[in-house]
Amino acid sequence: MSQTEVTIVPDQQNDYAEKGVVVPLDRISPDALQKIVEEFVTREWSELSDGGYSMDDKIAQVLQQLKENRAKVVFDLASETCNIVPA
Repeated sequence: MSQTEVTIVPDQQNDYAEKGVVVPLDRISPDALQKIVEEFVTREWSELSDGGYSMDDKIAQVLQQLKENRAKVVFDLASETCNIVPA
């Protein structure tokens, strides 16, 4: 797997710039990707209005954005966690 170091704009919860590697979707098992997206959806949309979307709808939206390269999975080297960020 080719690893590229990227700088991610810090989110509202962290005071530091994340340093990480973009993880290609074909390097993530379908089950692991599903879990990453589920965690992302529950974390990122927990404080927002659901807009009438079910959990499955939100997961499908994120998966579609990943497949269309409008979002990407990044492994944060500092926290050793995955996140989904805009591409």
